[in-house]
Amino acid sequence: MSRRSPWPVVGVGAVVWKDDGLLLIKRGKPPMEGSWSLPGGHQEPGETVAAAVEREIREETGVAIRIVGLAGVVDLIAREGKDLLYHYTVIDLVAEWVAGEAKAASDAEAVAWVKPDALEPYALSAQVRQIIALAEDKRRSAAA
Repeated sequence: MSRRSPWPVVGVGAVVWKDDGLLLIKRGKPPMEGSWSLPGGHQEPGETVAAAVEREIREETGVAIRIVGLAGVVDLIAREGKDLLYHYTVIDLVAEWVAGEAKAASDAEAVAWVKPDALEPYALSAQVRQIIALAEDKRRSAAA
């Protein structure tokens, strides 16, 4: 699908927790190649959001997850002048690690388990930091 699609493309991702760390990936392909973010990708036709998140996390990192709930929804919109370069509506879930050794695969250049108080060196976008904060709140609520 062209990034210059006339309508938003549905993206999915997850804040995946293992003990007190969360899983980050360094993007290996555009958009945002070389930047750190949450693992995820595109939802395929006929696939539920949950199935898409589970598949994308497995393909990108080799990790199996259990979905806990919704973290939040963000729009990633890039323009060049008046031209729309891309518009992704990304649905981010909260998940717990179940199995697998995290390793960079498919679209990821690198992976890291990071504690929330050690995120600064990863230069995450404001939107990703906001989703992580929402996921922390949801995780605490689910544990209570």
